[in-house]
Amino acid sequence: MFKGSIVALITPMKKNGEICYKSLKKLVKYHIKNNTNAIVSVGTTGESATLTQEEHYNIIVKTVKYAKKKIPIIAGTGSNSTYEAIQLTKKLENSGISACLSVVPYYNKPTQKGMFKHFNEISKNTNLPQILYNIPQRTGVDLLPETVLKLSKLKNIIGIKEASGDLSRVNHIKSLVNKKFLLISGDDNTALDFIQLGGHAVISVTANIIPYKIFKICKLAIHQKFKKARKINFEIYKLNKLLFIETNPIPIKWAAKKLGIINHDYVRLPLTKLTKKNQNVLNNTLKKII
Repeated sequence: MFKGSIVALITPMKKNGEICYKSLKKLVKYHIKNNTNAIVSVGTTGESATLTQEEHYNIIVKTVKYAKKKIPIIAGTGSNSTYEAIQLTKKLENSGISACLSVVPYYNKPTQKGMFKHFNEISKNTNLPQILYNIPQRTGVDLLPETVLKLSKLKNIIGIKEASGDLSRVNHIKSLVNKKFLLISGDDNTALDFIQLGGHAVISVTANIIPYKIFKICKLAIHQKFKKARKINFEIYKLNKLLFIETNPIPIKWAAKKLGIINHDYVRLPLTKLTKKNQNVLNNTLKKII
Protein backbone atom coordinates (compact mmCIF):
# COMPACT_ATOMS: atom_id res chain seq x y z
CA MET A 1 0.00 0.00 0.00
CA PHE A 2 2.75 2.46 0.90
CA LYS A 3 5.19 2.08 -1.97
CA GLY A 4 6.25 4.78 -4.40
CA SER A 5 5.38 8.47 -4.17
CA ILE A 6 3.76 9.66 -0.95
CA VAL A 7 3.13 13.39 -0.70
CA ALA A 8 3.81 15.32 2.51
CA LEU A 9 0.72 17.43 2.00
CA ILE A 10 0.74 21.15 2.75
CA THR A 11 -2.13 22.62 4.78
CA PRO A 12 -3.67 25.53 2.82
CA MET A 13 -4.47 28.57 4.97
CA LYS A 14 -6.22 31.87 4.42
CA LYS A 15 -4.82 35.29 5.34
CA ASN A 16 -6.67 35.26 8.66
CA GLY A 17 -5.08 31.93 9.56
CA GLU A 18 -8.18 29.82 8.96
CA ILE A 19 -7.78 26.50 7.15
CA CYS A 20 -8.77 26.79 3.48
CA TYR A 21 -10.77 23.59 3.04
CA LYS A 22 -11.66 24.56 -0.53
CA SER A 23 -7.96 24.47 -1.44
CA LEU A 24 -7.46 21.27 0.56
CA LYS A 25 -10.17 19.51 -1.43
CA LYS A 26 -8.63 20.78 -4.66
CA LEU A 27 -5.23 19.53 -3.55
CA VAL A 28 -6.45 16.03 -2.71
CA LYS A 29 -8.18 15.73 -6.10
CA TYR A 30 -4.98 16.92 -7.78
CA HIS A 31 -3.01 14.06 -6.21
CA ILE A 32 -5.60 11.45 -7.09
CA LYS A 33 -5.51 12.67 -10.70
CA ASN A 34 -1.70 12.54 -10.80
CA ASN A 35 -1.34 9.00 -9.38
CA THR A 36 0.27 9.89 -6.06
CA ASN A 37 0.40 6.62 -4.11
CA ALA A 38 -0.58 8.02 -0.69
CA ILE A 39 -1.02 11.27 1.24
CA VAL A 40 0.51 12.24 4.57
CA SER A 41 -1.95 14.61 6.23
CA VAL A 42 -0.69 17.05 8.87
CA GLY A 43 2.94 16.09 9.06
CA THR A 44 5.77 18.61 9.40
CA THR A 45 5.03 20.04 5.94
CA GLY A 46 1.38 20.31 6.97
CA GLU A 47 2.40 22.70 9.79
CA SER A 48 1.35 20.36 12.57
CA ALA A 49 3.35 22.41 15.09
CA THR A 50 1.05 25.44 14.85
CA LEU A 51 -2.33 23.71 14.59
CA THR A 52 -4.68 23.18 17.50
CA GLN A 53 -5.62 19.58 18.30
CA GLU A 54 -9.11 20.26 16.97
CA GLU A 55 -7.75 21.63 13.68
CA HIS A 56 -5.30 18.74 13.44
CA TYR A 57 -8.10 16.21 13.76
CA ASN A 58 -10.50 18.07 11.46
CA ILE A 59 -7.95 18.42 8.64
CA ILE A 60 -7.21 14.69 8.70
CA VAL A 61 -10.90 13.77 8.72
CA LYS A 62 -11.65 16.20 5.87
CA THR A 63 -8.70 14.83 3.86
CA VAL A 64 -10.10 11.30 4.25
CA LYS A 65 -13.52 12.56 3.16
CA TYR A 66 -12.13 14.33 0.08
CA ALA A 67 -10.07 11.27 -0.88
CA LYS A 68 -13.23 9.09 -1.16
CA LYS A 69 -11.12 5.95 -0.63
CA LYS A 70 -9.29 6.61 -3.91
CA ILE A 71 -5.95 7.20 -2.17
CA PRO A 72 -4.66 6.03 1.24
CA ILE A 73 -4.31 8.70 3.93
CA ILE A 74 -1.52 8.52 6.49
CA ALA A 75 -2.19 10.78 9.46
CA GLY A 76 0.55 12.68 11.25
CA THR A 77 -0.11 11.78 14.90
CA GLY A 78 3.26 12.32 16.56
CA SER A 79 3.97 14.46 19.60
CA ASN A 80 6.70 15.02 22.17
CA SER A 81 4.04 14.08 24.72
CA THR A 82 3.33 10.34 24.72
CA TYR A 83 -0.10 10.99 26.23
CA GLU A 84 -1.08 13.47 23.48
CA ALA A 85 0.16 11.14 20.73
CA ILE A 86 -1.94 8.31 22.16
CA GLN A 87 -5.04 10.49 22.53
CA LEU A 88 -4.91 11.73 18.92
CA THR A 89 -4.19 8.25 17.60
CA LYS A 90 -7.12 6.76 19.51
CA LYS A 91 -9.40 9.57 18.32
CA LEU A 92 -8.60 8.63 14.71
CA GLU A 93 -9.26 4.89 15.15
CA ASN A 94 -12.45 4.88 13.06
CA SER A 95 -11.69 7.87 10.84
CA GLY A 96 -10.79 5.91 7.70
CA ILE A 97 -7.06 6.60 7.76
CA SER A 98 -4.76 3.81 6.60
CA ALA A 99 -1.87 4.43 8.99
CA CYS A 100 -0.22 6.92 11.34
CA LEU A 101 3.11 8.71 10.93
CA SER A 102 4.58 9.21 14.39
CA VAL A 103 7.61 11.46 14.77
CA VAL A 104 10.36 10.89 17.31
CA PRO A 105 9.61 13.09 20.37
CA TYR A 106 11.16 16.51 19.82
CA TYR A 107 12.66 19.13 22.14
CA ASN A 108 12.63 16.99 25.31
CA LYS A 109 15.36 14.74 23.76
CA PRO A 110 14.55 11.26 25.15
CA THR A 111 17.11 8.45 25.34
CA GLN A 112 16.85 5.36 23.12
CA LYS A 113 15.04 3.67 26.02
CA GLY A 114 12.64 6.62 26.24
CA MET A 115 11.96 6.52 22.50
CA PHE A 116 11.25 2.79 22.64
CA LYS A 117 8.85 3.22 25.55
CA HIS A 118 7.12 6.16 23.79
CA PHE A 119 6.36 4.18 20.63
CA ASN A 120 5.62 1.01 22.59
CA GLU A 121 2.90 2.81 24.57
CA ILE A 122 1.35 4.19 21.37
CA SER A 123 1.44 0.72 19.80
CA LYS A 124 -0.27 -0.85 22.82
CA ASN A 125 -3.11 1.66 22.67
CA THR A 126 -4.14 1.32 19.03
CA ASN A 127 -4.66 -1.18 16.23
CA LEU A 128 -3.76 1.38 13.57
CA PRO A 129 -0.54 0.67 11.62
CA GLN A 130 2.29 2.92 12.81
CA ILE A 131 5.14 4.37 10.73
CA LEU A 132 8.05 5.77 12.75
CA TYR A 133 9.52 9.11 11.68
CA ASN A 134 13.19 9.85 12.36
CA ILE A 135 14.34 13.40 11.61
CA PRO A 136 17.25 14.27 13.94
CA GLN A 137 17.80 17.78 12.54
CA ARG A 138 14.36 18.79 13.83
CA THR A 139 13.95 16.59 16.92
CA GLY A 140 17.45 16.84 18.37
CA VAL A 141 17.72 13.07 18.82
CA ASP A 142 18.39 10.16 16.48
CA LEU A 143 16.36 6.94 16.50
CA LEU A 144 19.11 4.36 16.05
CA PRO A 145 18.75 1.20 13.90
CA GLU A 146 19.07 -1.05 16.97
CA THR A 147 16.05 0.67 18.52
CA VAL A 148 14.18 0.44 15.21
CA LEU A 149 14.80 -3.33 15.30
CA LYS A 150 13.14 -3.61 18.73
CA LEU A 151 10.21 -1.48 17.61
CA SER A 152 9.77 -3.43 14.36
CA LYS A 153 8.83 -6.47 16.44
CA LEU A 154 5.77 -4.73 17.88
CA LYS A 155 2.42 -5.80 16.45
CA ASN A 156 1.55 -2.72 14.39
CA ILE A 157 4.79 -0.84 13.71
CA ILE A 158 5.14 -1.40 9.98
CA GLY A 159 7.94 0.90 8.85
CA ILE A 160 10.01 4.04 9.23
CA LYS A 161 10.34 7.36 7.46
CA GLU A 162 14.10 7.80 7.69
CA ALA A 163 15.13 11.43 7.19
CA SER A 164 18.51 11.49 8.90
CA GLY A 165 20.19 12.03 5.51
CA ASP A 166 22.47 9.05 6.14
CA LEU A 167 21.99 6.64 3.22
CA SER A 168 23.96 3.94 5.01
CA ARG A 169 20.93 3.60 7.27
CA VAL A 170 19.03 1.83 4.49
CA ASN A 171 21.30 -1.21 4.45
CA HIS A 172 21.82 -1.07 8.20
CA ILE A 173 18.11 -1.17 9.00
CA LYS A 174 17.40 -3.71 6.21
CA SER A 175 19.97 -6.06 7.68
CA LEU A 176 18.12 -6.01 11.01
CA VAL A 177 14.40 -6.02 10.26
CA ASN A 178 12.13 -8.44 8.40
CA LYS A 179 11.44 -8.04 4.67
CA LYS A 180 7.95 -6.61 5.17
CA PHE A 181 9.16 -3.64 7.22
CA LEU A 182 8.81 -0.47 5.12
CA LEU A 183 11.76 1.85 4.54
CA ILE A 184 10.61 5.28 3.40
CA SER A 185 12.86 8.19 2.46
CA GLY A 186 12.14 11.59 3.95
CA ASP A 187 14.40 13.54 1.58
CA ASP A 188 13.58 14.31 -2.06
CA ASN A 189 17.17 14.79 -3.19
CA THR A 190 18.37 11.38 -1.99
CA ALA A 191 15.11 9.46 -2.45
CA LEU A 192 16.16 7.78 -5.68
CA ASP A 193 19.40 6.53 -4.12
CA PHE A 194 17.39 5.44 -1.07
CA ILE A 195 15.05 3.32 -3.22
CA GLN A 196 17.94 1.92 -5.26
CA LEU A 197 19.52 0.74 -2.00
CA GLY A 198 16.35 -1.14 -1.13
CA GLY A 199 13.90 1.50 0.13
CA HIS A 200 10.23 1.31 -0.78
CA ALA A 201 8.99 4.90 -1.06
CA VAL A 202 9.52 8.60 -0.46
CA ILE A 203 7.41 11.02 1.55
CA SER A 204 7.96 13.97 -0.72
CA VAL A 205 7.65 17.74 -0.33
CA THR A 206 8.28 18.34 -4.04
CA ALA A 207 5.34 16.06 -4.92
CA ASN A 208 3.00 18.85 -3.80
CA ILE A 209 3.69 20.66 -7.09
CA ILE A 210 5.02 18.03 -9.53
CA PRO A 211 3.37 14.79 -8.35
CA TYR A 212 3.50 13.25 -11.83
CA LYS A 213 7.32 13.51 -11.91
CA ILE A 214 7.85 12.11 -8.41
CA PHE A 215 5.44 9.27 -9.18
CA LYS A 216 7.34 8.45 -12.38
CA ILE A 217 10.76 8.53 -10.70
CA CYS A 218 9.53 6.16 -7.98
CA LYS A 219 7.80 3.83 -10.41
CA LEU A 220 10.89 3.58 -12.62
CA ALA A 221 13.16 3.04 -9.60
CA ILE A 222 10.94 0.33 -8.10
CA HIS A 223 11.09 -1.45 -11.48
CA GLN A 224 14.89 -0.97 -11.46
CA LYS A 225 14.89 1.36 -14.46
CA PHE A 226 17.40 3.61 -12.77
CA LYS A 227 18.88 5.27 -15.87
CA LYS A 228 15.48 6.70 -16.88
CA ALA A 229 14.68 7.61 -13.28
CA ARG A 230 17.96 9.49 -12.90
CA LYS A 231 17.30 11.54 -16.01
CA ILE A 232 14.06 12.91 -14.51
CA ASN A 233 15.66 13.21 -11.08
CA PHE A 234 18.46 15.34 -12.51
CA GLU A 235 15.90 17.71 -14.07
CA ILE A 236 14.32 18.47 -10.69
CA TYR A 237 17.46 18.40 -8.55
CA LYS A 238 17.73 22.19 -8.30
CA LEU A 239 14.03 22.54 -7.53
CA ASN A 240 14.32 20.03 -4.69
CA LYS A 241 17.09 22.16 -3.17
CA LEU A 242 15.29 25.48 -3.67
CA LEU A 243 12.16 24.23 -1.93
CA PHE A 244 14.25 24.47 1.24
CA ILE A 245 15.70 27.91 0.49
CA GLU A 246 13.66 29.00 3.50
CA THR A 247 12.11 26.82 6.18
CA ASN A 248 9.72 24.16 4.87
CA PRO A 249 6.80 24.63 4.04
CA ILE A 250 7.33 28.33 3.18
CA PRO A 251 8.72 27.79 -0.36
CA ILE A 252 6.45 24.87 -1.32
CA LYS A 253 3.34 26.80 -0.31
CA TRP A 254 4.42 29.79 -2.38
CA ALA A 255 5.15 27.54 -5.39
CA ALA A 256 1.79 25.74 -5.07
CA LYS A 257 -0.04 29.09 -5.02
CA LYS A 258 2.04 30.39 -7.95
CA LEU A 259 1.05 27.34 -9.99
CA GLY A 260 -2.63 27.63 -9.05
CA ILE A 261 -2.68 24.36 -7.14
CA ILE A 262 -3.95 26.11 -4.00
CA ASN A 263 -5.67 29.47 -3.53
CA HIS A 264 -3.46 30.95 -0.78
CA ASP A 265 0.17 30.67 0.32
CA TYR A 266 -0.17 31.88 3.91
CA VAL A 267 1.75 30.22 6.73
CA ARG A 268 1.30 30.64 10.47
CA LEU A 269 3.67 32.55 12.70
CA PRO A 270 6.44 32.13 13.60
CA LEU A 271 6.84 31.21 9.90
CA THR A 272 6.57 34.06 7.41
CA LYS A 273 5.86 34.25 3.68
CA LEU A 274 8.65 33.69 1.15
CA THR A 275 10.79 36.79 0.60
CA LYS A 276 10.60 38.63 -2.75
CA LYS A 277 14.23 37.76 -3.48
CA ASN A 278 13.64 34.06 -3.02
CA GLN A 279 10.33 34.22 -4.91
CA ASN A 280 12.29 35.38 -7.97
CA VAL A 281 14.91 32.66 -7.55
CA LEU A 282 12.31 29.91 -7.17
CA ASN A 283 10.13 31.26 -9.98
CA ASN A 284 13.03 31.16 -12.45
CA THR A 285 13.52 27.46 -11.73
CA LEU A 286 9.79 26.70 -11.88
CA LYS A 287 9.61 28.22 -15.38
CA LYS A 288 12.27 25.79 -16.59
CA ILE A 289 10.54 22.70 -15.15
CA ILE A 290 6.77 23.23 -15.28
